[in-house]
Amino acid sequence: MTRYLLAGGGTAGHVNPLLALADAIKTQSGDNQLWALGTVEGLESRLVPERGFELLTIDRLPMPRKFNGYAFAFPFKFAKAVRLVQQYIKQNQIDVVVGFGGYASAPAYRAAKTLKIPYVVHEANALAGYANRVGARNAAAVAITFANTKLPKATLTGLPLRKEIVELTKTDHRVQANQFFGLDSKLTTLLVTGGSLGARTINETIEKSRTLLEAAGIQVIHIVGDRAGLENLSVGGYRRISYCSRMELAIAAADYAVARSGAATVSEFTAVGLAAIFVPYPVGNGEQRLNAEQVVSAGGAMLVADQDFTPEYVASTLIPLLSNKKAVTAMQEKSKSVGIVNGSEDLLKLVNGVLY
Repeated sequence: MTRYLLAGGGTAGHVNPLLALADAIKTQSGDNQLWALGTVEGLESRLVPERGFELLTIDRLPMPRKFNGYAFAFPFKFAKAVRLVQQYIKQNQIDVVVGFGGYASAPAYRAAKTLKIPYVVHEANALAGYANRVGARNAAAVAITFANTKLPKATLTGLPLRKEIVELTKTDHRVQANQFFGLDSKLTTLLVTGGSLGARTINETIEKSRTLLEAAGIQVIHIVGDRAGLENLSVGGYRRISYCSRMELAIAAADYAVARSGAATVSEFTAVGLAAIFVPYPVGNGEQRLNAEQVVSAGGAMLVADQDFTPEYVASTLIPLLSNKKAVTAMQEKSKSVGIVNGSEDLLKLVNGVLY
């Protein structure tokens, strides 16, 4: 029996890989025990208990960005969080800690190091976050999702994928998926998603292009995000929804996609061989552009800047591409050629390797 502490959370990009590894741990042996470490504010506070795992919590501690009262108090708050994680490790006799980045990981790494417990870092993005860059220095092992991630001692495992996505790689669910959305499986289906928060430019461009897409015989599953302020709509071959509870079916139904290039999106699309135009999030450190670098280089996807994804681009580039079935099929095959399906199993093998 092995006891695992999985640290991460905050966003779906951290929580879903954590849960995928948790499922792999329990599948490997029913005797294994595991706990998740996160915060009460993050998605993990809902998703972890829903999956039947126990969530241990610490305070949410963002890194201070400027010198103020919070920056002065941060070292003391961080030390308090480390002590609490040390208690969790001792109480539950943890054998190994696995961190996925985010607020919970840095205290977990420090606590494990001080207690001489091996810990493993998993980095989802091509550009590693601060907690994982620091944590990787003393980690027993480091796992990365993308080959262009620059971390020491890194092993390419890919992203632990949700079991629903893994299932798509084994069986063709296209007909069932189109039936779920009330679409015609004989027509070309375009999936549009800006991630859980949505993407204004993508939403506005697709909204303005609906008539053109319909005229070209292209069906659209348009996931606009909870904050878009757009009502659900079902007209002809157009489906607009704020949130998709069956994202795996949206992916299965699609011939092509337009999306942000978060680590999970890129990993899931390539695993199943879904070609895409990626529109990286224009704010931040540019990690989304790097996430898509390998699949774009392989020819399985295209990149377009946020400001360049316009109705004119849809008319001049997207629609002609979708009308060329041979070109779409070729891109799908190239997308699948860089996909990694066994991320959960490979990461678990790496984790167990530091124990023996």
